[in-house]
Amino acid sequence: MVEPTPSHPVPGSGFDAAAGARAAAPRASGNGVAWWSEGWRYFKAAPWVWIGLAIAFVVILVLVSFVPLIGSLASTVLSPVLAAGLIAACEAQDRGGPPTFNHLFAGFRDRLMPLIFVGLLYLVGTMIIVAIVAAIIVATVGMSGFAALWSGMDPTQVGFGTLATLGAGAFFAVLVGTLLALPLMMAYWFAPALVMLRNVEPVNAMKASFAACLVNIWPMTVYGLVGIALMIAATIPLGLGWFVLGPVIATSIYASYKDIFGVA
Repeated sequence: MVEPTPSHPVPGSGFDAAAGARAAAPRASGNGVAWWSEGWRYFKAAPWVWIGLAIAFVVILVLVSFVPLIGSLASTVLSPVLAAGLIAACEAQDRGGPPTFNHLFAGFRDRLMPLIFVGLLYLVGTMIIVAIVAAIIVATVGMSGFAALWSGMDPTQVGFGTLATLGAGAFFAVLVGTLLALPLMMAYWFAPALVMLRNVEPVNAMKASFAACLVNIWPMTVYGLVGIALMIAATIPLGLGWFVLGPVIATSIYASYKDIFGVA
């Protein structure tokens, strides 16, 4: 890990709200395509380590998700902790050192509770969105029709009108869910990096992340469109391309963070 500096407070020293606010000031970038190029540069310097880190990241979250009762919730809450570890590996490489598996667990050592709080905020936001989407479907179809479809009853017994209504209602629900999920994802995108590298308080980190995405809405859009194309390409050869794209997504997020927030 990087030795503590004014931008990297000693773990356990608490948050400096004023310093956090200054550190979390985003700037307009305009380098959506360059983020992918920079991410590829990080990956290319240590490809096998990055592939191993990405696999470990996924395996840990999948194993956590199998825990009875709380698995899926715990997986969501722990995601930013592990994501912060990938960010720490990127920063170490950016400063001339090698990325290591030890970095993956840096969030557990240095910023565990703030990162968990980011995960909890994201989880709460996700649950609210799911509840709204479910309410729209129920309001459109009605409880009886919704329950009939959910129970596996023969669709012909429900009636074509209900099925058609469900189709329109489902489309509207998905549209609303997408519109609500977008700002939540914007608030989450840079939050692990801001908490991990700049010691920003979780709520302020999510506010700064949202502001950064909003200020850079067009570069982020270009970045997303390129990402969709890369995901399609990575999926075509039996999904094998994800062994490369997965870690490059992580390194490109760090590249965008560094471009928008600067070097700590």
